[in-house]
Amino acid sequence: MDDFLLYVSEGFHHVMNFNVGAYDHILFFILIAVPFLFNSWKKLIGLSLAFTVGHILSLLLVIYGKVSFNSNYIEFLIVVTIAIAALYNIFTAGNRHRDNHNWITLIVALFFGLVHGFGFANGFKMLAAGAESKLLMLLEFALGIELGQLLVILVVLILNFIFTGLFRFNKKEWVQIISSIVLGMVIPLLIVRWIF
Repeated sequence: MDDFLLYVSEGFHHVMNFNVGAYDHILFFILIAVPFLFNSWKKLIGLSLAFTVGHILSLLLVIYGKVSFNSNYIEFLIVVTIAIAALYNIFTAGNRHRDNHNWITLIVALFFGLVHGFGFANGFKMLAAGAESKLLMLLEFALGIELGQLLVILVVLILNFIFTGLFRFNKKEWVQIISSIVLGMVIPLLIVRWIF
């Protein structure tokens, strides 16, 4: 039971990391959730699960498939995924058709999860070094990741309700403002992690 709580806690803290340059999960899930309201909770859980599955798959490939990538490229790609999500929100906010292709957004979330998972490969190897069962430990860690992501989604949905429901902010402008703020936070990371 102690190991279960330890690895779930590690997964949760992996998401809820506010250290400089380590809050990519939080920024990404702010962007995932900001276009939605509480009535879209099923879609948001699906996107979160797709991302987590991608994250798990990449860590499985690292642990069992001995797959590895240059960490500089992966760290750069992680920031690129956040910038793409921010730009997508900015340019599609308020478009009625943006949510018609649910399977496409699930595939994109899965792919972005793969990228983010490879970014944590070295940290995960160190964490898994003492585990009796790496697969079980990975599932416990994934549960923590999912709980952290769902917490970010819940906080964003509450803020969406407060600002667009109670204070009557224009929903399209709210999505664009929040996405622009996140993009502004990501641009310095893009510069720092630039690989070309």
